[in-house]
Amino acid sequence: MGWRSLLSRQTIRKLPRLNGTSFYPNSDFCTTISTVTLPTFPSVYSSDHTYVSTVFPYSNAISPLSRHLHSTRLTRLSNLVESSQVTSEEEADEDGTMNEFLSRFVWLMRKKIVKAYPASDKQTIDGMLLIIVSKVVSELEKGGLEQVLNPAVSPSQDFSEDLWKTVWEVSNMVLDDINKERRKEKMKGFLQSEEVKELCRFAGEIGVRGDLLRELRFKWARDKMEEHEFYESLERLRKEAQSEGKEKTESEKTDAVKEKSKTVTLPKRRGKINYKIYGLNLSDPKWAEVADRIHETGELIWPQEPKPITGICKLVTEKILSLNEGDDPSPLVAEWVDILQPSRLDWINLLDRLKERNTLLYFKVAEIALEEKSFQTNVRDFSKLISIYAEENKFDDAERIRKKMNQHGILPDAIIDSTLAHMYAKAGNFEDAKKAFEGLKSQGVRPDLKVYNSMIMAYINAGEPKRGHELLKEMETTDIKPTYDLYIALLRSFAQLGDASGAVQISTSMQFAGFQPTMETCTLLVETYRQAGDADQARNSFDHMIKLGYKPDDRCTASMIAAYENKNLLDKALNLLLKLEKDGFEPGVATYTVLVDWLAKMQLVDEAEQILGKIAQQGEAPPFKIQVSLCDMYARAGIEKKALQALGVLEARKDQLRADEFERIIGSLVAGGFVQDARRVLGIMESQGLTASQPLVMAVNAPDYIRGRSPILR
Repeated sequence: MGWRSLLSRQTIRKLPRLNGTSFYPNSDFCTTISTVTLPTFPSVYSSDHTYVSTVFPYSNAISPLSRHLHSTRLTRLSNLVESSQVTSEEEADEDGTMNEFLSRFVWLMRKKIVKAYPASDKQTIDGMLLIIVSKVVSELEKGGLEQVLNPAVSPSQDFSEDLWKTVWEVSNMVLDDINKERRKEKMKGFLQSEEVKELCRFAGEIGVRGDLLRELRFKWARDKMEEHEFYESLERLRKEAQSEGKEKTESEKTDAVKEKSKTVTLPKRRGKINYKIYGLNLSDPKWAEVADRIHETGELIWPQEPKPITGICKLVTEKILSLNEGDDPSPLVAEWVDILQPSRLDWINLLDRLKERNTLLYFKVAEIALEEKSFQTNVRDFSKLISIYAEENKFDDAERIRKKMNQHGILPDAIIDSTLAHMYAKAGNFEDAKKAFEGLKSQGVRPDLKVYNSMIMAYINAGEPKRGHELLKEMETTDIKPTYDLYIALLRSFAQLGDASGAVQISTSMQFAGFQPTMETCTLLVETYRQAGDADQARNSFDHMIKLGYKPDDRCTASMIAAYENKNLLDKALNLLLKLEKDGFEPGVATYTVLVDWLAKMQLVDEAEQILGKIAQQGEAPPFKIQVSLCDMYARAGIEKKALQALGVLEARKDQLRADEFERIIGSLVAGGFVQDARRVLGIMESQGLTASQPLVMAVNAPDYIRGRSPILR
């Protein structure tokens, strides 16, 4: 077969004993191969947690496998050859069965040898394996396997009893696997039998579906197969009884059926075994040479260990590792490269050690490594560094690495585009975020939930919730379920813009996605209609919220009152407050603030001050925006002291004022005759980068007789 020709003299040299005597390299291995005893294995456990003693010195104990292999629950493989006259087809079937057995045996035995000798190299392991397999093949060729399995006959003295025990345990595992696969193939035939199909059709008609029907189908097929095997065994027993001329009782027949079902043997055959795996004759010596060349090539491409660091190189390495965060590592790294001439594995080893000690220094050296030819920089190195910078919110550093990647002519892949889209969106760089997002989609890669969330939030922050809603629809079509917070963020953005149609679409999408209306969604719908100036729809949303079982809070009630304020529907607002108070509602600061603003516009000073007193009774300071209403009211009423007092509070927090609030303050100051103060506030507004309307500017700078006629100040 050529097995012996695969064993090199280096492997022979590493086998210390042959029948207890030292084996020297100049010995004739071919004449002693049948008497080989391998070195002592340590005790190991097999993959199924069965203790395997692989100590080779002889013992008087009989292998448990040799006693019980015939009693395993497998179908006899010898039944594959039922005819005494072996035809050419039967020989081909025997060759296939034997090839399958030996292929699986070699695979499992290699694992046990590697586990027993973890320090041995590949060539030594192959030599040990070939010695074992050659002996097993020789036993199979002369039909000695069944004799060895007989407890009354001692195994061959070429191997120790413990080694034979390991061999037969592996053989038992192989036979078990072969039997399982053949039973599986047999099971497929019964799954397609007419009886099983008829039962499945009947089960489907009475409403059995899904996993239950599948389980029932397998159960029926298994029952049919067991029934078929039972009758086959009875028929086989009948034929054997007729040939032997013996009569058996029913109990003896049953015992014989059980015993025969447990018996497992290898098929008897004639001639020399032609051992092949997947069509390749592995007994040819050329395959050993091919394996050695592949092994040597693999070592050249990827060394197993980094180069040893000694002498001056070790000192330089320690200096690099001991640098502070503010130091420049470039000179030392250049010296390290000149001395060591590192490979990529050496660079990775240095970077790993730096990452454990000093993260900032790791970043500096990693960027230096990107420029080194010996590092063999690829796109993964850039993406890893960009991802780390993005996670730590170092957006400038990540952008610098991206530009450096472009300088190297490396195009960003899907991972980098995904990271950049998330990073730019988080940093508020909307245009670059869109470019990265489009680049990701152009590569045919579907963005994940994280990227979609970032892009939608970027559109929201840019004041374009409609574009964000388009991305939300795209997520739904790609089976990526948006989160509740993402829906709420879009709904809040539509509410701030007063886009009622967009808010309603988001609310409807939430319900289709399985999110039921909540207090937050109802409140945002009320705020949307309030911002849009639709008091009736705001009231409908308010009443719908109550029907759902939610009690209006201070924020929602304030939004509803503000909607009535925009339409100056004071009677409806008062009726709503009276109704809510009967139900136990107590107005809070938000509701009182809206009422103060409404009363201030109507110049009801006493009533507004009474509301201020109620806010003070709740133990809270009036909100900042209420000062705008007070300044407007007191200035138009000509109450100079209180008007200037409120104006002082507003000037101290001028950064929080919007353009419309500035215009309201300036207009009220001009209307009350505080022109100098109005001009000063106009200058503050312009210094904030805000532009006042042209009629307001003209009213501030106009003569007194024209200013009094200006409709904008009335």
